[in-house]
Amino acid sequence: MTDTIIDQTIVEANNAERLADLNVDYDTLGERLDRRGVAIDEIKAKIAAFSVAVPSWGVGTGGTRFARFPGIGEPRDIFDKIEDCAVIAQLTRATKTVSLHIPWDKADPNRLKQAASRFGLGFDAMNSNTFADAKGQLQSYKFGSLAAYQKETRSQAIEHNLECIEIGQTIGSKALTVWIGDGSNFPGQVNFTKQFEFYLEAMKSIYAELPDDWRLYTEHKMYEPAFYSTVVQDWGTNYLIAKELGDKAFCLVDLGHHAPNVNIEMIVARLAQFGKLGGFHFNDSKYGDDDLDAGSIDPYRLFLVFNELVDAENRYEDFNPAHMLDQSHNVTDPIESLMLSATEVQRAYAQSLIVDRKALEGYQQDNDALAATQTLKQAFQTDVEPILAMARLGAGGAIDPVAAYRAAGYRAKVGAIRPAIEAGSSGIV
Repeated sequence: MTDTIIDQTIVEANNAERLADLNVDYDTLGERLDRRGVAIDEIKAKIAAFSVAVPSWGVGTGGTRFARFPGIGEPRDIFDKIEDCAVIAQLTRATKTVSLHIPWDKADPNRLKQAASRFGLGFDAMNSNTFADAKGQLQSYKFGSLAAYQKETRSQAIEHNLECIEIGQTIGSKALTVWIGDGSNFPGQVNFTKQFEFYLEAMKSIYAELPDDWRLYTEHKMYEPAFYSTVVQDWGTNYLIAKELGDKAFCLVDLGHHAPNVNIEMIVARLAQFGKLGGFHFNDSKYGDDDLDAGSIDPYRLFLVFNELVDAENRYEDFNPAHMLDQSHNVTDPIESLMLSATEVQRAYAQSLIVDRKALEGYQQDNDALAATQTLKQAFQTDVEPILAMARLGAGGAIDPVAAYRAAGYRAKVGAIRPAIEAGSSGIV
């Protein structure tokens, strides 16, 4: 029996108001899908089994490069963060794991494990941080970390990643995600080849200490904080790294880490085809690495990504990429945004599952571009919300998570307990 943060009677009362309408909507959708040869209960079962990890840092308030405006009842430490993550899991039943960021979330690993297990939560990939200086560290990462010219700085960054693995082993994680901000801001500042050699040498040292049952995810990012060049700037370089390191190394795709209009779904297909797609950081963007709520700007792109994932799921054995949200919430309640984002990821998955793949393949073979694209559009335009809501209900969650959350008054309650945080000049969480 696991503890719950939100009084379950509030959830049940909220569900009771919506249950009759949901039953009608579910039955109606079921009839429509049945005519298309799709069994709605099978889709619901897959959605119920699907989970996306919540980032611990996501439950705090983010900001811009210019300012950060704290929210009410912000978490004071990782244990407050775990409680906020437990609320998301309780109401959506879609977020069974939490992804930690070290040193932000550094605490006694046994306490971390106990705190999470109290709410039935597990831990997803560990995230190292060598893009910012921690209090008391000897070497600064101002000019790089794993790819720094100074060997002492590289060694420090390696040791930090090994510490993340050690903590992860205690709490039950099975992966390490490495993203670095290393790069340059001026032409000539670094030698591109030498810098990449430093990086590969450091990553090989980390990979050598990776447990046998772990995965190593490397994440590419076109720019920021270095704006002239970055060491791991695109999926091609990321793929080279994964191939160079070995079988336990995979590429992580963050939807925001690409230039506008890049065909991310094709990148997904390529990495899956060659066995190096490790997982995702789901968010959305208008211009660049905006870290907006998943599905808030371009839900069709999110669907197209999942269309490739379902295709790969049908093609390859043991295809099991990791899924995690990675967002910054500046003007919304982070818990509400994360709940809706988890739902949007599930929605894209459900829509992709109802694509008529036999018909699609036929249209592709016949070079019928219009019919092929309309086959995808038919699935995308189908309102699958009744499937998502019924899956939540069946697992003890909320038919409408945001409505139940607001009815419970959680934000006001923690606001009365957690001290207010003063505004800061910098906006990065």
